Amino acid sequence: MHAIGAFFSWFGESCAFVMGPLWNHSDRMQKATRFLMRCFAVMMLVGVLVWLSQRPVFTLRQVVVEPVEGQALRHINKPTVKQQVLETVQGNFFSVKLEDVKRGFEAMPWVRHANVRRVWPNGLVVSIEEQKAFATWGGADSQRLMNNHGEIFSGRIADVPDDTKLVDFNGPDDAGKEVMGLYEKANTWFKPWNAQVTSLTLSDRYAWHVKLSNGMKLEFGRDEESSDKALTEERVSRLFKYWPQVQEKWANRVDAVDLRYANGFAVHLASANLKKNEVDDKKSERKQ
Repeated sequence: MHAIGAFFSWFGESCAFVMGPLWNHSDRMQKATRFLMRCFAVMMLVGVLVWLSQRPVFTLRQVVVEPVEGQALRHINKPTVKQQVLETVQGNFFSVKLEDVKRGFEAMPWVRHANVRRVWPNGLVVSIEEQKAFATWGGADSQRLMNNHGEIFSGRIADVPDDTKLVDFNGPDDAGKEVMGLYEKANTWFKPWNAQVTSLTLSDRYAWHVKLSNGMKLEFGRDEESSDKALTEERVSRLFKYWPQVQEKWANRVDAVDLRYANGFAVHLASANLKKNEVDDKKSERKQ
């Protein structure tokens, strides 16, 4: 009973303390006053900042477009781009969303990456990395190009500098990086012929063929047809092994080679419209 009485006594005193008039407790009055003053000061500061941020001096008026370090802008019309940004961007120096401006620039033709930063009090600086055309994609009339990272972008061949030699690429729309990888492999394989790949096509079934700078055409199958990841390299090695014998028999009449055979390869003769002549390991060994 004594414990219960003590509890009710404490509860009554607490209620009286909380519910009693604030002005009857000077220490609580001082704390409440300080709290309200701080809230008032914060609200005044926020109000002033909002008012200042809406002043005309912070309206975006300057847009500086510059290339990334080590690059020049060849395809970006700076005056047109600046005017377009000033007309379409929403917000002022404080409220503009830099990510939206960045996406807007990167949606433009020939822009690979864009970085945007504010410049006090009413400007933006946009650093642009332009696309570097490496190849056509889907033919000369497709209006699509590929950069040296295997990324496809919109662009016209007419806008490519005259001193740029483009490779001809073709394949499924999502296979840009794979085509670039095959190109790099093929260029390495055919260095002994002092030849480079000028054209590469990847089919929907992921078979592929290339054309070299010496005019030779080569057909390849899918590496996935075998669990042996070195399948294509082995067939190329076989071609080089027996190529002197092919040249001895047909000199420079071969214009195409089919490497899709498991135990050999086939050649096509350009001078006469002959059928493909299959050359396999066993036949070549008998000739030796």
